Amino acid sequence: MKISLKTIPHISSKIAIDLNKSGVVTMTKGLELVANEAVKVLEENVKQEMALEEKVDAICDDNEEEIEFQLVDERQLFFMIKKKLAPEFGVILNYEERFSDISHKILDELYEEDLIHFDVTENRIKNIIYNAITGFIADSSEIEDAVMDKIRSYKKRYIPGTDEFDILHEKLYHEEMSKRGME
Repeated sequence: MKISLKTIPHISSKIAIDLNKSGVVTMTKGLELVANEAVKVLEENVKQEMALEEKVDAICDDNEEEIEFQLVDERQLFFMIKKKLAPEFGVILNYEERFSDISHKILDELYEEDLIHFDVTENRIKNIIYNAITGFIADSSEIEDAVMDKIRSYKKRYIPGTDEFDILHEKLYHEEMSKRGME
């Protein structure tokens, strides 16, 4: 699952909390600064992917007539172009590898900024960060499913993409996050 800009603060908080709870990391300047460094790394990564997707969109838009004439599956073409341009933008498309890379970058930043001290291997700390990211994403998928189930259960039909749907979705998403103690 992709990391979105709106989930970054939640993921960053989970990383800081999980590092603190691990018992193998000493926070030198508090949870908030650790979370802030994680936010910086995550935002940079998400923005790189957004820039890549904008470039792919532009290529598709520039060749719209040819795409329609050739009857090309636009989603498949989009992914193929994205895959081709990903190295140029520094984006790793495989999520396991990507989250591992992000975890390593967060660890490097925390160490360089002297925000954490530890007496175990770097790999163990990286795994704590990685597990925080993947754990949040797994929980987020469950939350998304619960929210969509609630929306579908309403008598009134809400159409995805409309303002009404987006407002309701956001409200239910925050309620579900609060219910699970994630917000």
